[in-house]
Amino acid sequence: MRAMSRTRSWLIAGATAAGVLIGAAGIAGAATNSSTTAASTGSSASTSSVAAAAPVDPATMAHGPGETLLTGTTAANVKAAALAAVPGSTIVRVETDSSGAAYEAHLKKPDGTYVTVKFDSSFKVTATDQGFGGGPGGTPPAAPSN
Repeated sequence: MRAMSRTRSWLIAGATAAGVLIGAAGIAGAATNSSTTAASTGSSASTSSVAAAAPVDPATMAHGPGETLLTGTTAANVKAAALAAVPGSTIVRVETDSSGAAYEAHLKKPDGTYVTVKFDSSFKVTATDQGFGGGPGGTPPAAPSN
């Protein structure tokens, strides 16, 4: 009976360790670039598992890649200018801009769509983009579905 209990304990421990390893591999796989994974492996299984991973919702990101959240007076000025430019909207976040403007504000309009307003260092609007803007290198991030 004691040998059976020991065997059972080892089986449970082994299954738990295997589960942790599989979960960690899944998380690591989801964090890699889908085109790199598909191109480097050439495997349809890798492609389909990456394709199943949901794109990051830019409305839930803390800040954009290469950008920094604004704080204090700068944040207050950008928020005020953004709300004046797109009345009735809700601020999602305000941050520096990695695509050439000094600052940008991401807003949710009353109709549920998103808009990005870009500003110069004097808080003057320089551009208004539908969605979350072009992102670094001009690549548009995925827009969330409503």
